Amino acid sequence: MKTEILGRTGLEIPIVGLGTGFIGIADPNRAAAEYDFMDTWTVEPPGPSGVVSGKSSQMDVELGIATVHAAIEAGSTLIDTAPLYGSGNSESIIGEALRQRPDLAKRCTVTTKVGQTADGRDYSYDAVMRQVEESRRRLGIDGFDVLYIHDAMEIPVEEVMGRRRALGALRRLQDTGVTRFVGTAANDPCTNASYIETGEFDAAVVPDALSLINQLAGERILPAAVTHNVGLVVATPVERGLLATGPVHQLPGPKFQPVLRGSRLENPDSLRQTRGTHGCGSPSVVHAPSPGGRHHTRRPYPGRGPCERRCRSGRNTRSVLDGTRLAHPPL
Repeated sequence: MKTEILGRTGLEIPIVGLGTGFIGIADPNRAAAEYDFMDTWTVEPPGPSGVVSGKSSQMDVELGIATVHAAIEAGSTLIDTAPLYGSGNSESIIGEALRQRPDLAKRCTVTTKVGQTADGRDYSYDAVMRQVEESRRRLGIDGFDVLYIHDAMEIPVEEVMGRRRALGALRRLQDTGVTRFVGTAANDPCTNASYIETGEFDAAVVPDALSLINQLAGERILPAAVTHNVGLVVATPVERGLLATGPVHQLPGPKFQPVLRGSRLENPDSLRQTRGTHGCGSPSVVHAPSPGGRHHTRRPYPGRGPCERRCRSGRNTRSVLDGTRLAHPPL
């Protein structure tokens, strides 16, 4: 497996990693419903004391464990998770997989996130400290290479970046050796861009912003990452399977943008023919989407929310991409 350096962290990571928002869920229709409870969140999701219905996970533990083992054995040694994923079950599955195979545990890097759980969002200092302790318990990990602030969309920046808020907690965790680096991971390109531009973050998980058919990252994310040497983990390089197989029409959720209808991307057979013409085989790992905030959950194609209207860019981003080396996990 080829590797890249994750920006100023200096971490050497594989170019293909394992995203675990839908680990252990083999049926795409079941995966699409895994985060339905987030649809009930209003402008501000409920806090940690709120009760959210429908949080039972459909993740198959044995399948999930086997997936983690297979990924690490294949060289995909970067594993990305979050307390939100599977309502904590994703972290538990990873933890059990690593406990069963300590030889594989020594080879992998596990990253997780703070600020958002299945009960809602809370970016306070104390909440982040509790979340990290719970993640350590589920994963069986004492320390992390990177902890990301998760989905801080529509949250005032001072409620995330303050000394007694999420970033302050992560700085304390850096001081005590619990994490080496801090990052941003938002399922909204504009939110990610704003945090990357501060220069405070060492790495970023970037969904819905960089693929062959989506170049939103060229507007603000890539220039800021180059300026601050921020390592980028591209979360949707094959557009949730769209670039691998074409749309899966039976899945629930919003339609693809009209621009795709009648195009090669609309017809899986035509897409396969196009890949064959250009010598591009099907990806060996099918990408599962990372769940996110209410504007972006289960979106099969980015660009429907307010961010798209603010960040849409038609300019060619080749000049930004030239000379920029990106890490592409998780798939």
